[in-house]
Amino acid sequence: MNSIDEVVAALGAHQYISDRSLATVVFLALKLGKPIFLEGEPGVGKTELAKVLAEILQTQLIRLQCYEGLDTHTALYEWNYPRQMLELRLQEARGVDKEQIGANIFGEDFLLERPLLQAIRGVDKSPVLLIDEVDRSDEEFEAFLLEVLSDFQISIPEIGSIRAAHVPVVVLTSNRTRELHDALKRRCLYHWIDYPGVEKETEIVRTRVPNIDAQLAEQLAFFMRRLRGDELFKQPGVAETIDWAESLVALGAITLDVATIDATLGCIVKYKGDFDRVRETGAEQLLRDAEDARAFANSPTTR
Repeated sequence: MNSIDEVVAALGAHQYISDRSLATVVFLALKLGKPIFLEGEPGVGKTELAKVLAEILQTQLIRLQCYEGLDTHTALYEWNYPRQMLELRLQEARGVDKEQIGANIFGEDFLLERPLLQAIRGVDKSPVLLIDEVDRSDEEFEAFLLEVLSDFQISIPEIGSIRAAHVPVVVLTSNRTRELHDALKRRCLYHWIDYPGVEKETEIVRTRVPNIDAQLAEQLAFFMRRLRGDELFKQPGVAETIDWAESLVALGAITLDVATIDATLGCIVKYKGDFDRVRETGAEQLLRDAEDARAFANSPTTR
């Protein structure tokens, strides 16, 4: 991809609707070989971007899902202990000299590659390395990650140093459950992915759910904007909008009404407290507010 416009077009061809600012970050990351650091609320398309990039580049997607307590061995490599023990017993049974027993058990055949090592050892072409929800990991792991991303080289004492033949395309995502160290952010090109505007969300729905009625897609986008205006514990993301659209199409709906909202609310609201809050406001009121905003936006005076 030789231009930002080509990036926008390539993402769109894979059903990822991107604004120009995000496409610029992707373009620069590919040109400069820098990691992309994406922050934003859950469900706005951070992880999906990495998946789409792997499709566009026709390369492997390697995903490291972060969590509290994640250690370096789980992310980098481990030894296959059961296989090592079996090899020792087989060598003993074969009568191998005692001094030679176990001489080979710390070799390539017994190495279990985890995501970071898989990404570094990619031999054919640069993979896309997705480090998902890095904010859930500990600060110690964050420091280790910074070291790996600085030179894409790791050392395995029993084997030696391994340097990446092809530097992976790295995408880090964060839901901002905690602040990450500035040193890690400085290493990356940063972009905040916000909830899309109504027009963009309508386009996303129509792209991802092509058999949806155009009017219904627009109704959903306005309704979601209204719903996100309430103080919910978990604001529904674009992923929930797409799930809801697919559900409504499966039900044969062609327009949004109160009964349909009440019946399918579980597609977009995932916590009981939020469910009660929506019930308290009332689907009728939410729909009325959304339709009023939609009518205003589509009126000749505002176009």
